[in-house]
Amino acid sequence: MAKPIVAIVGRPNVGKSTLFNKIAGRRIAIVEDEPGVTRDRNYTEAEWLNHKFNLIDTGGIEPESEEIIPAQMRRQAELAIETADVIVFITDGRDGLVTSDREIADMLRKSKKPIVLTVNKVDTKDSSPHLYDFYELGIGEPIEVSSALGLGIGDLLDEIVKHFPSTDIEEEDDDIIKVAIIGKPNVGKSSIINKILGEERVIVSNIAGTTRDAIDTPFTDGEDQYIFIDTAGVRRKSRITEDVERYSVIRSLAAVERADVCLLVIDAQEGITEQDKRIAGFSHENGKALIIVVNKWDIIEKETNTMNQFTKEIRNELAYCHYAPILFISALTGQRLPRVLDKIKLVANQHAMRIPTGVLNEIVGEAMLLNQPPSDKGKRLKIFYATQATVKPPTFILFINDKELMHFSYQRYIENRIRENFGFEGTPIVFINREKPGGER
Repeated sequence: MAKPIVAIVGRPNVGKSTLFNKIAGRRIAIVEDEPGVTRDRNYTEAEWLNHKFNLIDTGGIEPESEEIIPAQMRRQAELAIETADVIVFITDGRDGLVTSDREIADMLRKSKKPIVLTVNKVDTKDSSPHLYDFYELGIGEPIEVSSALGLGIGDLLDEIVKHFPSTDIEEEDDDIIKVAIIGKPNVGKSSIINKILGEERVIVSNIAGTTRDAIDTPFTDGEDQYIFIDTAGVRRKSRITEDVERYSVIRSLAAVERADVCLLVIDAQEGITEQDKRIAGFSHENGKALIIVVNKWDIIEKETNTMNQFTKEIRNELAYCHYAPILFISALTGQRLPRVLDKIKLVANQHAMRIPTGVLNEIVGEAMLLNQPPSDKGKRLKIFYATQATVKPPTFILFINDKELMHFSYQRYIENRIRENFGFEGTPIVFINREKPGGER
């Protein structure tokens, strides 16, 4: 299930960024005692009482201002409100209730989203003298906090997580393969989906950024069920100019979190770029199965080794995604497109594969005989036992005598031996090393 999105909104200079930093646990947003410093939305992952969520900091809302910067900040905040699951409406306990607060409250009510009314800058044990004025807003009981001193933050977070959907409820059936189409704008993500579906279910144009939201499209192929999640393209931050497109980045990241399999679409004309590497890294860090799809291959002039050279370049640039298969296709002509669906099904199964403990230990034991574990200062690494803890991604626990002796290269060797025997094509593999001094195999 995708992590809930919590947006912090309010008029300028009420302490939104300070609260954001306090919850995030580190200084992310720029904090200055001057209105309008936060002009873009900052976002980070946060956690409270085992609830993980995405937290967004927005620029201050000035409802009536027509100046360019305040108007853009207001639009960004509106976009955050539109997509958030919970809205934290922050006000100033020193200034009390002002006209802008009332106007913002009216805007928030129309969203029909859960609203947590927060009165900030209450830096003493005494309540704000203006506390009861905020009841006039009619959006719930105000919670007093001091973002600067960290007072009342726990109570605020308790109230926020109350509005999260139950973790016991799954979004889709486990048998449905959820596929996120990720990549930069205008590389052909929507065209690929339309070609697979055989109908125009997603708007396609050659204008970068056409797909604003993550769009879910169910699809059935025989007995196999899929949900394709077409996301807005992710651009480098310096090139994100439209307010709508800025927020599409967060939606794309949320789509990856919901997915089982990610299709990273690369433009064959541009080749692998820094942004492609960042997007692939997000899939890898989230433990998702990954397929690299090189689109527009039909318009590339070929020589004898063109495909091999392109493959080598991708492998060099995305070395950490060595497990990901690479497909060269054309969404326009349909070249090799049927292989995409076959590969999705394959890597989804590999992503969810579980290895019997006995068989796993045979492979690990054989690997140790073929290549002796490393030693340091007369002490040699021993792997007593191995077991698979979870799937999606496949996660293995190695019980060893000393974590310091488990060198990265030897762990990669063990991983390669496992892959040679079981495949795990398209999926990252996670290892957890646990010390068990004196243990026996």
